[in-house]
Amino acid sequence: MNFDETDKKLLSFLQEDCKQTTKELSYKLGLSVTAIYERIRKLESSGVISKYVAILDKQKIDRNFIVLCHIKLTQHKKEYILQFEKEVMNLQEVTECFHVSGDYDYIIKIGVKDMDDYRNFMLTKLTTLQHIASTHSSFMISEVKNTTAIVL
Repeated sequence: MNFDETDKKLLSFLQEDCKQTTKELSYKLGLSVTAIYERIRKLESSGVISKYVAILDKQKIDRNFIVLCHIKLTQHKKEYILQFEKEVMNLQEVTECFHVSGDYDYIIKIGVKDMDDYRNFMLTKLTTLQHIASTHSSFMISEVKNTTAIVL
């Protein structure tokens, strides 16, 4: 899909704060409310905008202990991969999961309260998943950049 400069600016404004009204956006972009509404509908119906979310402050909800866990499966059989992916989707502590190349097969991002909470997660949830050969965990010291915005 091709985006003109107005679409790019509109998407930027929506990524910054999607609760802005069409009236506010029309003022910022110099277009009518109807034109903004139609552009947003087009972006939604084409799948460019897939959903709207609220981003929570991890500290305020006590989930600021962030772990990146590298996972290696026992084998690269299709059934093992599909089963792992299905099971990891059900772990509420896992906020992101990537199938990657290299020494490990997956990297998952986990948000928990503290080290004890992570240990409990490992013992009662992650290690119960089938076909995991090994894991390697790294713990976040500080967050340097975290954005959901994509610049066009």
